[in-house]
Amino acid sequence: MGLGASLYSGISGLTVHSERMTVIGNNLANVNTTGFKGAMMQFEDLASADFATVNGVGQVGRGVRVSSIYSDWGQGAFETSTEATDMAISGEGLFVVSPLGEDMKYYTRAGNFRFDNDGYLVDPHGYVLQGWEIERSTTTVTTTTSTTTEATNSARIIGTPTNIRMENFQSEPNATTNVSIVTNLDPTAADGSTSTTNPYFAMFNNWDGSAETPLASTLYAYSTTLKVYDDIGTAHNLTVYFDPVTMSNAGGDTVWEYMVTCEPSADRRMLSGANGLMTSIGEAQTSAAGVLMVGTLTFTTGQLSGMSAYTLKSNGGANIKDLNNWDLADFSTSGFPVCTANFLGKSNASTAEATNATPIQIDFGISNKDLSSNGSGATTIGWGGGLGTVPTTAAMVGNNISNTGYLANFKDPAVSALATQSFDTGGSSTLYQSQNGYSAGILQNISVSREGVISGHYSNGQVLELYAVTLATFTNQHGLRREGGNLFTETLDSGPALTGQAGSSGKGTIDGNALEMSNVDMATEFVRMITTQRGFQANTKVITTVDSLLGEVISMKR
Repeated sequence: MGLGASLYSGISGLTVHSERMTVIGNNLANVNTTGFKGAMMQFEDLASADFATVNGVGQVGRGVRVSSIYSDWGQGAFETSTEATDMAISGEGLFVVSPLGEDMKYYTRAGNFRFDNDGYLVDPHGYVLQGWEIERSTTTVTTTTSTTTEATNSARIIGTPTNIRMENFQSEPNATTNVSIVTNLDPTAADGSTSTTNPYFAMFNNWDGSAETPLASTLYAYSTTLKVYDDIGTAHNLTVYFDPVTMSNAGGDTVWEYMVTCEPSADRRMLSGANGLMTSIGEAQTSAAGVLMVGTLTFTTGQLSGMSAYTLKSNGGANIKDLNNWDLADFSTSGFPVCTANFLGKSNASTAEATNATPIQIDFGISNKDLSSNGSGATTIGWGGGLGTVPTTAAMVGNNISNTGYLANFKDPAVSALATQSFDTGGSSTLYQSQNGYSAGILQNISVSREGVISGHYSNGQVLELYAVTLATFTNQHGLRREGGNLFTETLDSGPALTGQAGSSGKGTIDGNALEMSNVDMATEFVRMITTQRGFQANTKVITTVDSLLGEVISMKR
């Protein structure tokens, strides 16, 4: 071995320390790089050579080499941003980006994304951010012979990750399928509409859809109106009228009749008449135009305890005001009675069970938990009451005002905490009302949730979930290969990408309007720089010292 080996040990020390200074310099150069992850170089000794000693064989080291260069995957600090498309990952995971039209996938922690002129959400290189499309789940509304769907706000991802692209900057209209109305009906209110033959449908008897004012204000005690929307987003007024029924020795129960109506001119239902031909009952052409549902609300000590609901038969076009043509309403799968208006005049869409209908479920705060049939035919599915005989048509209800048991009722009524009531609070009032329809809207801005869901905010007030950002984790993230530009690619050492939504399966969460800063700590890097510098200097001393020793050897021969 001798002095020559010492020289090479010193040279190996110079080499690794100079490379370590390169790593430190690169870290410091990227101290302000978005999403940058610093690196650490570690050393190991070279294989030692055997050396004979008096105690046997010893070993002499041969120098040093680089053992590993690991990325520092520690969390970087966040800086706020005014751009909604800026995203920062808190925790594990990387964004997935892909060149447009290619299958190659890159991974990055830098979340500075922008929409390009084609609507793609891209990084500074033009690589498109990957995510799942979101399917808005639906709630099935079942009638006796058909189904329709009601959109809800719950969402789920579909398919595989794809390019996130904003192709449509308009939200499509959504037809109203659910109306919720909670009122307090004044128990001291006077009975505006009375009838000795049909006391529970007196308002309906007084309604004239062909008149300019279908129901005079003196013929009902209270009404409430809200806007609903048809399939193309046109708004219509839906008005519910309430009027108390004068009862006699009803055991403390009180009954209000109600009537769900739309504007008679907007009612475009077509029903079969006596001759089997289709008859237009709406558009203010008949006295019943605009009446969508009639029924009763029963209160026990002010609390809602029962409800009946009747809608027009499919063959009730011959005599629309005849109560024999009004059957018990169908139920949605949620247990609420449904009606329909057919605002667009579509064929086969004028009754709730029609194939093309868009039923509207009416929610006064009471639902039916038992939608089974009692064996008396399809019209009695979910219905009970009637003191053993269910009044399947409004005409069968009769004029018994001494016992509310003659009224149809839900088989298993469930009253919610927020339900229509009848307490003396100084007058009737609407406590709450809502519907789920809306008109078309223009995209105004977007937002990103902690789960990585990109939502569009539209001019119609709707917030629609569009995409869920894909996050990727790796079994060995230290095995990822740096490609420059804040990009990584997977390798055999890293293993394949494990993709998922933010906040699930060990993935971190995403903060919108934020960017992750570099995780390089300057103080730490300066300390490493000092130790690296001293290590380099020490190895130069080895070389200069060995050089002096070699000089002494050469000077031995003179």
